Amino acid sequence: MDPEDLITDRALSPYSSREKAGRMLWAMVQAVVFRHTFHNWYGIRRRLLQLFGAKLHASARVRRTVLIECPWNLIIGADSSVGDRAILYCLGTVTIGERTTISQGAHVCAGSHDYRKRSMPLLRPPIDIGDDVWIAADAFVGPKVRVGDGAILGARAVAVTPLQPWMIYSGNPAQPVKPRGAIEE
Repeated sequence: MDPEDLITDRALSPYSSREKAGRMLWAMVQAVVFRHTFHNWYGIRRRLLQLFGAKLHASARVRRTVLIECPWNLIIGADSSVGDRAILYCLGTVTIGERTTISQGAHVCAGSHDYRKRSMPLLRPPIDIGDDVWIAADAFVGPKVRVGDGAILGARAVAVTPLQPWMIYSGNPAQPVKPRGAIEE
């Protein structure tokens, strides 16, 4: 590839003008309003996210210090929660099932680059996190990962491949440790 072509490719934004405006407006709302709500004002934060296109069940709980990019690509099911300082990088669609917990500091990253191309174009593969899942503190879920129902990703673990249902994972890269077993009511 000609160096001038590479510069041109990198100068072209992967975002439409509408998306750029939406991201800028959301960044201001998130910094000024969302982050400064009281810790238990989940309804107000849900409403703000919904105004920007997120699809959240009425019982979903998102803490005020969560960082969210492109909320219009976010779906959260019933009785699920996202903890303090978690990052939901929703360049691609991020779906979080029902009764799922994303713990503090976890990073869910639905964006990457095609390293095989010199211009490193942006990729936006989805992430699908099932029902009854626990993504523990400071864990990382990478692009295109499917986390099966009932799976647990341990603290600081890194998931870059699919996680099977009802298994506990730990490490970098995440490896299965043992079956989770039945959940008591």
